[in-house]
Amino acid sequence: MLKGHQSWVFRNKPVIVSTAAVVGPFEGRGPLAEDFDIIHGDSFIGQDSWEKAERTLLEEASTIAIERAGITKEQVQFHIGGDLLNQIMSSSYASRTLTIPYIGVFGACSTSMESLALASYLIDTGGAKHVLAATCSHNSSAEKQFRYPTEYGSQKPPTAQYTATGSGAAVVAGSGSGPVVVAATIGRVVDMGIKDPFNMGAAMAPAAVDTITAHFRDLQVGPDHYDMIVTGDLAKVGHDIASELFDKHNIPMHKTRFRDCGMMLYDYDKQMVQAGGSGCACSAVVTYGHLIRKLRKGELKRILVVATGSLHSPLAIQQGESIPGIAHAVAIEAVPESPVEGG
Repeated sequence: MLKGHQSWVFRNKPVIVSTAAVVGPFEGRGPLAEDFDIIHGDSFIGQDSWEKAERTLLEEASTIAIERAGITKEQVQFHIGGDLLNQIMSSSYASRTLTIPYIGVFGACSTSMESLALASYLIDTGGAKHVLAATCSHNSSAEKQFRYPTEYGSQKPPTAQYTATGSGAAVVAGSGSGPVVVAATIGRVVDMGIKDPFNMGAAMAPAAVDTITAHFRDLQVGPDHYDMIVTGDLAKVGHDIASELFDKHNIPMHKTRFRDCGMMLYDYDKQMVQAGGSGCACSAVVTYGHLIRKLRKGELKRILVVATGSLHSPLAIQQGESIPGIAHAVAIEAVPESPVEGG
């Protein structure tokens, strides 16, 4: 299974048998609205706090994914998940409701693909029959924890990003109908000394480039192996930096469609999102709502989703620390094909 230095090739091709994407009202006004299962009209979602609303989003997405897989939660061996709130609170409390054996992970906004990679590993090695991979974020809970509460009304610079409100979940199984996970590359922590929490795209872009480069090297493929390579939430600033770095290293990303979930989720002409979207839910809802549907319809054949994460905390920033970045990549195909390493 180990291919190269930091990649796994899944010989048994775990199947994404079901997915679900639940979002808030602002995300529901974006260009991908038709690909979401639930669009809430109120960001409180009937709760009395942003944090409880975020947990509710995760519980809803997880429940839909499990029901859509045609199984009960008792048939799911493990729930792998995490989020942005202190001690991954939303995932842990949602797992309390789900009562599924729980593996909590933290990769910040890279958690969507970190959890999918680990779920696929468990399935491929026979460690489970069904695994739930899920994550979530909420704009107001994240802003309150990492920057300034929404009610404060602080002005944000153009490099800032808008944390997505939503949750994405997937059920991965050893057999069934759906796109298959063929490989994953686990990223390294890359820190270029960025200290501005309003410029996470610049902090995460080098990690995205590092992981994608490692994926190409380990699997001996190039950008043209994929119909689309999509990063998690670099948004416009980070995406531009990543593109420049690829050009500098002579990696021909022009041979594929190179996109970013933070730029796909919102309408730049109508929604004020500064550089674009971010948050655990950003890559999760775009992947599990939009991209998986394109794979199921045959509009995409092979994609590489590279979820990016900013691993800072309020405490680290207060102590003058820089912002480490990380990215995890997962290769997904519409139907089982020849081994990915064959190019």
